[in-house]
Amino acid sequence: MKKLCFILAAIFVALSFAGCSGDKNESKKVKIAIVQPMEHTSLNEIRDTIVAELKAKGFDESKAEIILKNANGDSSMLPTVINSIVAENVDIIIPIATSTAQAAASATDRIPIVFAAVSDPIAAGLVTAFDKTDKNITGVSDAIAVEEIFKLAGKLTPDAKTFGFIYNASEPNSNSNIARAKAYCDANGLQYKEVTVAGTADIQLAVTSIAGEVDAFFTPDDNTVASAMTTYAQVAIDAKKPIYVGADSMVKDGGFATVGIDYIKLSKQVADMAAKVLNGTPIKDLPVESVKEYSKIINEKTAEAIGVTIPDDIKSEFTFVGK
Repeated sequence: MKKLCFILAAIFVALSFAGCSGDKNESKKVKIAIVQPMEHTSLNEIRDTIVAELKAKGFDESKAEIILKNANGDSSMLPTVINSIVAENVDIIIPIATSTAQAAASATDRIPIVFAAVSDPIAAGLVTAFDKTDKNITGVSDAIAVEEIFKLAGKLTPDAKTFGFIYNASEPNSNSNIARAKAYCDANGLQYKEVTVAGTADIQLAVTSIAGEVDAFFTPDDNTVASAMTTYAQVAIDAKKPIYVGADSMVKDGGFATVGIDYIKLSKQVADMAAKVLNGTPIKDLPVESVKEYSKIINEKTAEAIGVTIPDDIKSEFTFVGK
């Protein structure tokens, strides 16, 4: 009987230690929060690529808990969303887009932040310089090649002399890029008309209102417009007007062409920075990066629909989608 009791006691102790060991391993999991302001092709592509890359770098389900949050297009909800993950004591926050990064920076000066797709992090108040990350935040900027996009427009649609700018003026990234677009047009004898939108419901009317007064459209990497890109594209196609955009995903969704952001490549840069932070590299040793390579992309179906022939001398430089 004593022997049986001893055996049972030994089993109980062993099971107790096994349980403690499981709890200990569970506690080693790092918490990674990825936050986006809304759903659209570019933002979803960024989120999914970061998740895949982090898992490939060893932060899979056994080592990390990846928390995905979305404000669903309601910017007023971003502080609440961010505060909820701060309260969960996550190990890193990866905010996607400028407004999300600003909300994260306002919510914590303790948790490391690695932002994705902030066009102008200095103007957004996130950092004082690209090479000076003296707070808890760094990341990858998606400043677009505005001047190159307009040079492309000059090659593909040389008769386009008046451009329609469609964007949300409340998005800092759009404001900075539209300012560059205006400066380019002013310096190169081009005209422009602008219509701003507050939400996706405004886009169809905005595009229609100036479609007869412009030769082409330009929209930077604007999240509001990107969310309704198919609607925007259809109105422009019906009017036989090309849309030049700031991101490859916006071309995939019906825009005409860009020398723009490749969000898969940007996301891989973000995941690499985040992995370094999780492995112990201080933010101060990780200066803000810019996109290392732009995507040259043309929507062939859109080109045919609006009657634009692609010159042979640039075909080899571009990727074609839409077929």
